[in-house]
Amino acid sequence: MATNPPNGSNQHVVNIANGNGSKQDKESEAGKTEPTSQLPMLAQFGIGVLGIFFFYLIYGYVQELFFRAPERKPYGWYLTLVQFACYSSFASIEMKWKGCQPRRIPMKTYILLAFLTVGTMGMSNSSVGYLNYPTQVIFKCCKLIPVMIGGILIQGKRYGPIDLSAALCMSVGLIFFILADSTVSPNFNHTGIIMISTALCADAAIGNVQEKAMKAYEASNNEVVLYSYGIGFFYILFYLFVNGNLFSSFWFFYEHPTEAYGYAIMYGVSGFFGVSFVLTMIRTFGALMTVTVTTCRKAVTIVLSFLFFAKPFTMQYVWSGLVVLLGIFLNVYSKNRVKINGIVSEGIRQIIIFIQKRGFKSQHQTMEV
Repeated sequence: MATNPPNGSNQHVVNIANGNGSKQDKESEAGKTEPTSQLPMLAQFGIGVLGIFFFYLIYGYVQELFFRAPERKPYGWYLTLVQFACYSSFASIEMKWKGCQPRRIPMKTYILLAFLTVGTMGMSNSSVGYLNYPTQVIFKCCKLIPVMIGGILIQGKRYGPIDLSAALCMSVGLIFFILADSTVSPNFNHTGIIMISTALCADAAIGNVQEKAMKAYEASNNEVVLYSYGIGFFYILFYLFVNGNLFSSFWFFYEHPTEAYGYAIMYGVSGFFGVSFVLTMIRTFGALMTVTVTTCRKAVTIVLSFLFFAKPFTMQYVWSGLVVLLGIFLNVYSKNRVKINGIVSEGIRQIIIFIQKRGFKSQHQTMEV
């Protein structure tokens, strides 16, 4: 996740916090770039899927595990500080390895991006201390809603009926998922809802600000990650110092190095490399296939959360989650209508040909008898 999840191409800025892409996402959806690897396509796809699942499942597991202990719940912001240090360090190493290039996006834009990134990552991490992890994941699946609102307000975009239907499905599914959580979960807390909602709003702004910047400047993913998370690191450091939690957090982590720093570093490293796999898959197989894989990964994350960590369950979680998945499908379909229609048409044609061959074969055998 050196350059956050899901959506990007070679020179495409990706919002690590939520995975929103900019204009080149649309180019990836229309057509993917030719892979440069000598591995067979099937092998590349398998490695990409395994990498995404492996690193993101570790990412989600460690995040929930960190906040399972009540004594660690107040330290979400310090966890985010360590995460920002990991992201910016790996981005810096990768930039030097690939060859440093001059900064392209103005510093004032990065100052704003860093502030928004701090908001979305910090609030998202801290919300896990107040919410069931599956609820947090479902919220993050519904980022289309604030992204659409941000697109309308910031860029003056207009959305069609399919996008609006997708947002409606996500909203309805999310509402009923929250109602189920508030009914059966003993840990339900409105503070967590406010935190994750704030994170999604910051997420929406990040995606739209990045897209506007990328229309004018063609910066690399690593540049955006380095400056957004590097500057954000000092924002969080200043915030922790001002509110008096910096030294208490430091000493807590120092006294519990394995459970605190160990989990935090695993969290940051798995997040960084998870995004790297996502970006590679987008460049090789396009955004449609990548979104399909990442959506399946989120579904698996929710299932594993219920299996690994004991928590109340109700069937309302299932059907409300399926409504959210329908919204995700509609959103993907609206961006890949021609491609999906072509795949469906080809599939139907192959089925018809198969049925006709079977019918002809049966008829021929009957005539022989």
